[in-house]
Amino acid sequence: MDNENMEDLASQLRQPQGMKGIEVAKTMNETNIRMIYHSIKCLNILDNNRLLELGHANCTHLEHLLNQGANLTYCGLEMSELMNQESQRINKAYTDTQQASFYLYDGLNIPFPDNYFDRIFTVNTIYFWSKPELLLSELYRVTSPNGMMSITFAQMEFMKQLPFSQFHFELYDNDKIAKLVDATPFKIIGAETQTEVVKSKAGDLVDREFTTITMKKE
Repeated sequence: MDNENMEDLASQLRQPQGMKGIEVAKTMNETNIRMIYHSIKCLNILDNNRLLELGHANCTHLEHLLNQGANLTYCGLEMSELMNQESQRINKAYTDTQQASFYLYDGLNIPFPDNYFDRIFTVNTIYFWSKPELLLSELYRVTSPNGMMSITFAQMEFMKQLPFSQFHFELYDNDKIAKLVDATPFKIIGAETQTEVVKSKAGDLVDREFTTITMKKE
């Protein structure tokens, strides 16, 4: 791909739009499903938990998530209006029963009260946070006491190999994430790294190293 197409792809990964955005979101979900499941697993979800996800894309993983316990409720936040609409369409059975709800947000302000969510997770969104320390502080605010959050991301060394990551991406490794968390009251309680084989946007099979950082509000 030339630079223009790579920048367009980067923009779609950040905020899917139009018919192309629907296809990008479908591919993202297929490519990232192991990362999503790992992020969920690290949360140790309990019955009756309130769950929040940032950047859920089309949220075809919602059934798996809600099977992690009894009487769970889910809220999803997206910057993409298209993904907000797609998630509601795909998960109508859960929104009709008010077990799930989807909202748009501005990428910084979390539109919920203090201490509201027991578990929060986000997968492959941290690259796009415009003000990471402020957003993480907002997430701390809405986390309940003893609540947990997981951030799952592909490691910097892998991401550097992707030509589109030069556009709109802020890359992270464990040390950089730790420094970010240290600037907030969150306490890191776990860091798990896995390597998986995935198909690149060019169609090649590549090894992707990803990590889930789990933190707690004490």
